[in-house]
Amino acid sequence: MARKKQEDPPKGSPAWMATFSDLMNLLLCFFVLLFAMSNISEEKFREIAASLSSAFSILNGGESAIGEGQLISMGTSQLNDLDEYYSNMGQSSEETGESIKNFQEAIENQKQQEMENIYDTLSELTSRYNMDQELELEMDEEGKNYVMLTMNGQLLFESGRAELTEKGLPILSKVGDILKYFDNNRIAIIGYTDNVKISSGRYKNNRYLSAARAIETAEYLIQEKGFDPARIEYTGRGEQDPIADNSTEAGRAKNRRVEIRIYNMIGSN
Repeated sequence: MARKKQEDPPKGSPAWMATFSDLMNLLLCFFVLLFAMSNISEEKFREIAASLSSAFSILNGGESAIGEGQLISMGTSQLNDLDEYYSNMGQSSEETGESIKNFQEAIENQKQQEMENIYDTLSELTSRYNMDQELELEMDEEGKNYVMLTMNGQLLFESGRAELTEKGLPILSKVGDILKYFDNNRIAIIGYTDNVKISSGRYKNNRYLSAARAIETAEYLIQEKGFDPARIEYTGRGEQDPIADNSTEAGRAKNRRVEIRIYNMIGSN
């Protein structure tokens, strides 16, 4: 009886080697993930990079390892040290948090200082242009976001209308000259009215009227004073946010106003 010819072994690496290679790659990814999620000092980063480079020849970091030996070799010679090693990395988190806190405080201090500079400059300019009686000057509540110029609406517009009056044009011209000192800042123009309902059919309600006045003011600054339209915002808030009692004529007159807000360039969107 003839002997059966023995079959040749399959070409290539054994099947178990592909599985083993995949396992090693997953293990590498696992440690890289742990590494990425930790707080790392520069010195420890170099040590890990060098160890991975020595073991897998995929990172450029020299030939040193963590302590002595390789991170991963023919077994787990240094895996037991990883827990302690990553714990030591985490000790820098408090220092990092303190650094972030100090940075944020420095930014806030800079914002406040910038607002004080803007306020002082505006105060000097309003006096120089003899606008102390026409303009009210104040900061926002935090004193860090914007400085606001407030004009009485009666100086610029007739009742129920949004066209600038002849008397209001020279006032707004001086305001534009003042604002030119801050033409790189974001500027917002907000129109307000009292709570008396609109009687004419020209504007649907007080919000429409206040918005039209804000747009008219912005258009004057853009067309006549050369302001960049991208830096000017305008909106109308109607009878919202009154600053005086609407039950009296004096209070209603104060509520009919136009606010111009000059925003801080530090930390402003």
